[in-house]
Amino acid sequence: MAETLRYRDDEPVDHPAVTVDSFLDQSNATAVRIEPGDDARDLIPHLERLALVEVNFPAFGDGRGYSSARVLREAGYEGELRAVGDVLVDYLAYMRRCGFDAFEPDQQFDRDDVEAAFERWPEVYQAAADERTPIWAKRHA
Repeated sequence: MAETLRYRDDEPVDHPAVTVDSFLDQSNATAVRIEPGDDARDLIPHLERLALVEVNFPAFGDGRGYSSARVLREAGYEGELRAVGDVLVDYLAYMRRCGFDAFEPDQQFDRDDVEAAFERWPEVYQAAADERTPIWAKRHA
């Protein structure tokens, strides 16, 4: 496992995440891990007690985790949202747009590549969870 990249100011969660089913069966868990096939909407009634949601990407081509992130952010989740697994540096900017603010990739990233990924597209075309202003709104403001 590579170094975790966090883009948050709060303290990291210091305990492991449990599965969605385990989380729903207990009242003291504050960290959960969403696997492909889990429905992130099951967590919406419990957002206030969640400090960390890990979203597993077992293969970079499996995009279900993007939807999970967006669902949680649009429902008001403000805690740490961490992409774990087969996370590629080329997708970091897209993951940030969906609401991820931490990354725990299988392979270590080069810091220069990470910065380049985030700086590559200074403008965006649609609204997303990161609240960046789309270029069309800037043009017509």
